[in-house]
Amino acid sequence: MKKILSIVCMPMAMLLLATPVSAQNVLTLDECRAKALAHNKEMQMANVSREKAYYERKAAFTNYLPKVDLIGTYQRTSKKISLLSDEQKSDLSNLGTGLVTTAQQSAAQSGLSQTMQQVAGQIIQANPNLAPLIQQTMNTATQYTQVFAQQAAQSLNAVGQKLVDALDTDTRNAGIISVMFTQPLYMGGKIRAYDKITHYSEELAGEKLRLEEQSIILDVDKAYWQVVSLTNKRKLAEGYRDLLKKLDEDVKKMIQEGVATKSNELAVSVKLNEAEMTLMRIDDGLVLSRMLLAQTCGMELDAVPQLADENLEGITVQLQNLDGDTEEALANRPELKQLDLATQMLNEKAKIVRSEHLPTLALTGGYLSTYPSLTNGFEKRFRGMWNVGISLKAPVWDWGGNHYKVKAAKADVTLNTLRADEAREKIQLQVKQSAYAVNEANRKLELSSKNLEKAEENLRVARIGFAEGMIPTSDLLAAQTAWLSAESDKIDSQIDIRLTQAAYNKAIGK
Repeated sequence: MKKILSIVCMPMAMLLLATPVSAQNVLTLDECRAKALAHNKEMQMANVSREKAYYERKAAFTNYLPKVDLIGTYQRTSKKISLLSDEQKSDLSNLGTGLVTTAQQSAAQSGLSQTMQQVAGQIIQANPNLAPLIQQTMNTATQYTQVFAQQAAQSLNAVGQKLVDALDTDTRNAGIISVMFTQPLYMGGKIRAYDKITHYSEELAGEKLRLEEQSIILDVDKAYWQVVSLTNKRKLAEGYRDLLKKLDEDVKKMIQEGVATKSNELAVSVKLNEAEMTLMRIDDGLVLSRMLLAQTCGMELDAVPQLADENLEGITVQLQNLDGDTEEALANRPELKQLDLATQMLNEKAKIVRSEHLPTLALTGGYLSTYPSLTNGFEKRFRGMWNVGISLKAPVWDWGGNHYKVKAAKADVTLNTLRADEAREKIQLQVKQSAYAVNEANRKLELSSKNLEKAEENLRVARIGFAEGMIPTSDLLAAQTAWLSAESDKIDSQIDIRLTQAAYNKAIGK
C-alpha cells in the first residue's frame, strides 16, 4: 500500500513547472508598450496631426507680419488703344492743307485779288508802256504765293502728323510689373483670434495623441496579461493532465492487484480526455492571444513573443484599496481637455465671425512699372513709380446676416460646454466604477487564495485516503477538479487585478 501511495502522490510543485523559454526575444510589459507606441498606425497619424497643427500655428503667426507680393503680367491684344479717332487723325495729318485752302478761300471772298487787278489796270491806263512789266509782276507774285502756300501746308501737315504719332499708344504688347507691400493694422481681431485657435489646435492634437497613447497602453496590457493568464493556465492544465495520466496508470496497476474496478479506470479516462480537450483549447487561445499581442506591438503575425511574466513561478500583483480620485481624473483626462480646448476654439471662431462686421485697416505700398511707360508719354520701355497708402474697409449693411452668424457661433459654444459637463459626470462615474472594480478584484483574490488553500488540503487528504483505499476514485477526481478550479480562479483574480488597475489608471488620465 505504501508503494501505491508513493506512485499516486506527486509533489505540488510539479504542477507549476514551466516550459523552458529561451532568454532571447523575451519581452517585458514596458517593452511591449514601447513597441506598440512606435509601430501603431493611429499613433503615427496622431503624431502627424500634431506636427500639422504646429505648422498651422507657425503659419497663423505670419498674419501679423507684412506681406510682399510680386506681380508680373504680359498681354498681347489684336488692337491698340487709341486716344484719337480716325477723323481726328486725318484732320491733324492734313492740318496745313486745310488751313491754306481755308485762307485762300477767305482771301478770294474778301475781294483782295480784284483790288489788285483794279490798281494794275489804272497804272496801265496811265502808262500803257508799263503793261507788259505789270503783267509779268502779277504773274510772278501769283507763283510765289502758291509756292509759299504749298510749303506752309507741308510744314503744318508734318506738325500734325508728329502729334498723331506722339499720341500713338501701341498697347498691343503690354506688360506690368508690380511689387506690393501690405501691413495689416486692424482686422477686427480676426488675426489674433486665428492665432489663438491654432495654439489651441496644437494643444488639442497633443491631447489626442495622449489619449491614443493611453488607449494603446490599455490594449497592450490586456493582450499581454491575456497571454500570461493562458500560459499559466496551460501550465496548470498540463500538470493536471500529467497527474491524471499517472492516476490512470496507477488505477490500472490497482486493477491488476484487485484493489480497483474497471469503472474506476473509465472514470479516470473520461477526466483525462477532458483534460486533453481543455489543454487543446488553451493552446488555441494562446496562439490567438500571442498573434493579437504581436499585431498590437507591430510584429509579424507568425511571431511568437515570449513574455517575461509568463516565465515566473507566479503572477505578481500589488493590492491597492482605492476610493476613486475624481479630482485627479477631471484634471488629467485628455477627453475633458479636448472639450475645454474645443470650447475655447469655438469662442475664438465666434470672434472671427463678429470681426466680419467690423472695419479693417491696412497700410499698403509698392512699386508699379508698366510697358509702354505711362509717365513719359507712351514710351516703349519700362518706367514706374512708388506708391504708399491706407486701405480702409467698413461694412455698412448686410441685412443682419453677420448678426445671425454670431448667434449661431455662440450656440456652438453653449453646446460644447454642455457636452463637457456631461463628459465630466460620466468620467466621475467611470472613475468610481473602475475603483470599485479594483477593490472587488482584490477581494476576489483574497477569497480565491483561501479557497485554494482549502482545495489543496482537500486534495492532500483525498490522496491519502485513496492510497489507503478509504475513499473511491470519484472522490479523488472531485478533489482534483476542485483544486484545478480554485487554482484557475486564483490566476483569473490575479490577472483581473492587473487589468482593473490598468483600466483605473486610464480612467484617472495616467
